[in-house]
Amino acid sequence: MTTMQVEIVSSEEQIFSGEAEYVVAPGSEGELGIYPHHISLINKLSPGLFRVKLPQKEIQLVYAISGGFLEVQGNKVTVL
Repeated sequence: MTTMQVEIVSSEEQIFSGEAEYVVAPGSEGELGIYPHHISLINKLSPGLFRVKLPQKEIQLVYAISGGFLEVQGNKVTVL
């Protein structure tokens, strides 16, 4: 199973750092599904739910976000 590194950072602290199978983000033009080895991307995020699928677990972590930016570079996703 292939995973990617995910970092979720607010202006005050790091909220999440770890491996994920995929993430689903509320993009400004609709939901974005990001899987490992996704093409490089920078996108504005809208308020909504950001979901992180943990490797080898049946659960997803769900974060409520008020907007921000998502960057995909290499095999890493960063949410600011």
